[in-house]
Amino acid sequence: MENLISLVNKIQRACTALGDHGEESALPTLWDALPAIAVVGGQSSGKSSVLESIVGKDFLPRGAGIVTRRPLVLQLHKINEGREYAEFMHLPRKRFTDFGILLSPLSEKRVFCVAAVRKEISDETDRETGRSKQISSVPIHLSIYSPNVVNLTLVDLPGLTKVAVEGQQESIVQDIENMVRSFIEKPNCIILAISPANQDLATSDAIKISREVDPKGERTFGVLTKIDLMDKGTDAVDMLEGRSYKLQFPWIGVVNRSQADINKSVDMIAARRREYEYFANSPEYRHLAHRMGSEHLGKMLSKHLETVIKSRIPGLQSLINKTINELEGELSRLGKPIASDAGGKLYMIMEICRNFDQVFKEHLDGTRSGGDKIYSVFDNQLPAALKRLQFDKHLSMENVRKLITEADGYQPHLIAPEQGYRRLIESSLVTIRGPAEAAVDAVHAILKDLVHKAMAETMELKQYPTLRVEVGTAAMDSLDRMRGESKKATLQLVDMECCYLTVDFFRKLPQDIEKGGNPTHSIFDRYNDSYLRRIGTNVLSYVNMACASLRNSIPKSVVHGQVREAKRSLLDRFFTELGTKESRYLAKLLDEDPAIMQRRTNLAKRLELYRNAQAEIDAVAWSK
Repeated sequence: MENLISLVNKIQRACTALGDHGEESALPTLWDALPAIAVVGGQSSGKSSVLESIVGKDFLPRGAGIVTRRPLVLQLHKINEGREYAEFMHLPRKRFTDFGILLSPLSEKRVFCVAAVRKEISDETDRETGRSKQISSVPIHLSIYSPNVVNLTLVDLPGLTKVAVEGQQESIVQDIENMVRSFIEKPNCIILAISPANQDLATSDAIKISREVDPKGERTFGVLTKIDLMDKGTDAVDMLEGRSYKLQFPWIGVVNRSQADINKSVDMIAARRREYEYFANSPEYRHLAHRMGSEHLGKMLSKHLETVIKSRIPGLQSLINKTINELEGELSRLGKPIASDAGGKLYMIMEICRNFDQVFKEHLDGTRSGGDKIYSVFDNQLPAALKRLQFDKHLSMENVRKLITEADGYQPHLIAPEQGYRRLIESSLVTIRGPAEAAVDAVHAILKDLVHKAMAETMELKQYPTLRVEVGTAAMDSLDRMRGESKKATLQLVDMECCYLTVDFFRKLPQDIEKGGNPTHSIFDRYNDSYLRRIGTNVLSYVNMACASLRNSIPKSVVHGQVREAKRSLLDRFFTELGTKESRYLAKLLDEDPAIMQRRTNLAKRLELYRNAQAEIDAVAWSK
């Protein structure tokens, strides 16, 4: 199970690299789901000394006031052999071996200086916060590899304080508490509450805040420091045995190095030996010595962290699998990244255009909505427009009389008023041009609307605003061109009906004396109401016949000239022009929104993180 903590360490580092700090970040869910031990304590509670005792090295910045101003994610890795070293995540492949004391180059005398690890922690803090005394929630990741440590991950948080020091805003007290709370209130966080034994637990900052987020003490470990500094005649037995404040886990006491020990560079091995001797030889604590000290604390925390991680594996697997599906879906909606070469760009543009063209065709064919509106033009709008022409009113007695007499000129017709018939029929049929043009325009408007819908539903076009505009312009130009051709062809159908009358219609007129009149009657008899009414009836019959024919042929012309052409060659000219363009123009068409590019990059990194985490966790789960 030793690889469990290493597994969580890797995932934590990856999360931090992506900007996930466990708050309002890119990946709050995975970070929050990872078990971690947060070290909480007030100013001067001995928190830094406890951490250094667990590690066995001097490496933390020291000084007055708030020294820890960013969370420090401290990951300990036990190695079997080799020289111990430290690595910062923000300085990959750079190893630090200087932890605390340096030898003077002029003598063998030991001198005190700011060691490399300690200095880098301070410098990296200043890089984020400036040289002010403000705080930041962006963590520093420090990994220490040593044969003298246990596998363990600790998050060192800024010390809780009650007053702001010079150079800090008054809100610093609340800001630190909010940061600490944001870590320890998560159900997967193990709280290491550091309290000095020489103070009343009721006033302990660590106990106060941990009690608020973990009232039953189910995930809080209590650590008492400065036991050796208690007033004579007092001891910490009641606290260590849980009578002062009960937690689910036993309290652990530690004896840190004094400031004099630190000044004298007492090493950790000697400090741990003195700590053990203190508990073993003190009558008050002798019976508790087996579970006291920083070495026991480190082992106990490591073991407990492994147990917690093991119990969280099923939940982590479920969370990771669910998130992978969501990320893959979102990446699919965002589309592919832009190709680098001209050929790749051209192919990509063609693919996007073909996708758009396919969506447009699906609208026309009924797979998607919208194409039915075209049928409505032919089945409802066109017949209604033709009906509104009211040919019978156009062929009123007065109008028939006027056109017939005008057509005869200075001499009357002999058998039938042929020119009058032609003028009556032509003047009636020519009015059909209006409904015919309206049908062409109505279908054109529907096709334009379907183009807009297809563009909105083609996800790839959302990535590239310029390409979207160019495709839209090309499609509209094609539709305009098709409308012109379609209108010309459709109106020709009407004109053909006007310019040539069916011969059989005229042949039948003289054979029906009752209907066509008696040619032996006088000219005045030929213009009587009955005769004119019969002419109007004959013309209306012919016009209705021609109108019925046009009602069927106009939709055919419109569909052939617009709908069929739009399906067949909507973007043909655009494709032809693309083949002549240079790479610079193609790159301009693929000027993806920077926000979308960044979003895809972030999602791809997140997906890689989750997939790697999935593989790592699955491997651990199978090995159990």
